Amino acid sequence: MSLRVLSDKNVPVPLRRLLKGCQIRTAAQESWDTLENRELLATAESSGYEILVTCDQNLHYQQNLKHRRIALVVLGSNIWPAVQTRLSEIQKALDKARHGSFEFIEIRAPVRRRPLPK
Repeated sequence: MSLRVLSDKNVPVPLRRLLKGCQIRTAAQESWDTLENRELLATAESSGYEILVTCDQNLHYQQNLKHRRIALVVLGSNIWPAVQTRLSEIQKALDKARHGSFEFIEIRAPVRRRPLPK
């Protein structure tokens, strides 16, 4: 049975294709991309989603997950090249997610290098 996962509007789109064992839809696909965090969690939960994946690092501090049926997986960055390097950790977090759980995946944004002056 595949997990029902909702991908928040700030999560890189390519991530959806690379995760296994998940039925992933975006907040935009559900027409929920304008909902505030509390309303998004409640709506996703009542619609049968088991996990919300987001890059909103404040969400965990703003919302009490104690009595929620939905789990929260938060990515530390939404920059695709950085996220792509952490696919195995993201997959593990999804696989072990349980009702009301929270998992943070530390992802550092790549350092931008400026070209040297000529």
